[in-house]
Amino acid sequence: MKPVEIYTQPRCGFCTAALRLLAKKGAPVTEFDVSRMPGKRAEMMQRAKGRSSTPQIFIGDTHVGGCDELFALQDAGKLDALLQA
Repeated sequence: MKPVEIYTQPRCGFCTAALRLLAKKGAPVTEFDVSRMPGKRAEMMQRAKGRSSTPQIFIGDTHVGGCDELFALQDAGKLDALLQA
């Protein structure tokens, strides 16, 4: 299974929902709290082509986007394939 990196911040319901779905899938997740890790917000914005909202989710080298995009992949039946590819 591909590794997942997710940039989050506290009290973010979208972050919690995304993490819950990824845990349900058994995905290996590395979480970066942009409020507590200096430099991670700038890193996230660079990797996400300027997007500053959380979460920002990366599966392997693929930038998925945020929570809505993650759930859209799930609803379309494409998330499992992306995680396994």
